[in-house]
Amino acid sequence: MRVLYFGTYERDYPRNAQVISCLRRAGVEVEERHVAVWEGRRDNWSAGAGAAARLGLAELELLRRAPGDFDAVLVGYPGHFDLPAARHSARGRPVIFNPLVSLADTFVSDRGRFRTGSVAARTLAAVDRHALRAADLVVADTRTGADHLAELAGLARERVEVAYVGAEERVFGPGWSPAEPFTVLFVGKLIPLHGVGTVLGAARAAPELRFRLVGSGQLDSLVRERPSNVGWIPWVEYQRLPEELHRAGCALGIFGTSEKAKRVIPNKAFQALACETPLVTADTPGARELLVDGESALLVPPGDARALAEALQRIAADPELAQRLSAGGRAAYEAHASEDVLGRRWRELIEQAVARA
Repeated sequence: MRVLYFGTYERDYPRNAQVISCLRRAGVEVEERHVAVWEGRRDNWSAGAGAAARLGLAELELLRRAPGDFDAVLVGYPGHFDLPAARHSARGRPVIFNPLVSLADTFVSDRGRFRTGSVAARTLAAVDRHALRAADLVVADTRTGADHLAELAGLARERVEVAYVGAEERVFGPGWSPAEPFTVLFVGKLIPLHGVGTVLGAARAAPELRFRLVGSGQLDSLVRERPSNVGWIPWVEYQRLPEELHRAGCALGIFGTSEKAKRVIPNKAFQALACETPLVTADTPGARELLVDGESALLVPPGDARALAEALQRIAADPELAQRLSAGGRAAYEAHASEDVLGRRWRELIEQAVARA
């Protein structure tokens, strides 16, 4: 089987790199047809005339390239504007969309960049619907996310399938060996989804614990007013993230209270599980699809800084609990989100789409 991974997707973003890696591991030949638009920018979806011009030129370039020999086209993330070019290149072969997010959900409901009901919000929702409906198959990252995308676009539920995000195993693997003192690790963009305010509130409620924050973004100003037990660095190279995870006492997932936060399991959660690092994250429908509280992670109410502080204090004071979470988290990863498991899942979904076409 041969698949064309297509579009203006961000090549190094974990969801894209991991899907390509999984497919190749499952014996699928993957050819990339990629035009760079978002690479080298921390805020990849930044608006503006420059971004619009780059995107327009990229779509023209995608349209100009002659199609090759392949069984299906897989549009990567971000790729909401790539579907017309993908359908043109597919020439009747199935088009599969790996959207990861809804634009309206991200920029209106979660990040609050545009007011609900505004022209911008309605435009983003229209872009979502058009892109999702243009695909023969949409692949979401959780079942709750799949339900949301199907409802958003008015699609039959069988047109939206699920494959977890997972982790790139060429980078992330076992090796958890926590250093002293016990350190709580947060990695990620400083955006509302991640619940940065909740993490800082937990740090204030547990001043005896050491926190390490790695990341930057929309909520930098909150971290600049952090308590003294919180260290902060704006970023760490992707290849060095396993080092951070292996020596952390535990890793943090997300704690936001938006509807989007209820549906997702972020990259960093899978990366922590792959590295055997005990995970603490919000108790949400999305998280419950993969994780069991007290077995594979500690789950706390979203937005509850006190509950998060108490969970972190439990792990710091109980090495046996930390070891159980480490082993249980890795077991959940191997059973449901390893590259072998996800490679078979992606291959199965593509084969089904080809058979239907």
